[in-house]
Amino acid sequence: MVEIWRRAVEATHEFLSPEDIDFYEGHIRDTYLPALDVTVAELSGRIVGFLGLQEHRVEMLFVDPEAHNLGIGTRLLAHAAARHARLDLDVNEQNPSALDFYRSRGFVETGRSPTDGEGRPFPLIHLSGPYPR
Repeated sequence: MVEIWRRAVEATHEFLSPEDIDFYEGHIRDTYLPALDVTVAELSGRIVGFLGLQEHRVEMLFVDPEAHNLGIGTRLLAHAAARHARLDLDVNEQNPSALDFYRSRGFVETGRSPTDGEGRPFPLIHLSGPYPR
């Protein structure tokens, strides 16, 4: 899953430097993933995406770039929405394709933070949804 995370981030998070990605990768592997309820998506017996929940909060949703535009992210999100009446999540403001993805699936903006969860200068948009159910 960490390899999928890295490939997805390298393909979609153009605002991060290689050093930034290395920094986050350690946290993903050692701290974040082990603490989450993770659902994986498989295609032809190979993991191609995953979603990590902490209660009703989507902490991670990543799809291998080779499997983008196949509906995998949408199916993972629908699986989480079926388990929870409301989902909350944060998306990097500098990742407009992710923001568009969530908005197109009914999520609405509920706030903004000037830094990410690590206090680094990567603003976050807070979203809640999906609406309507």
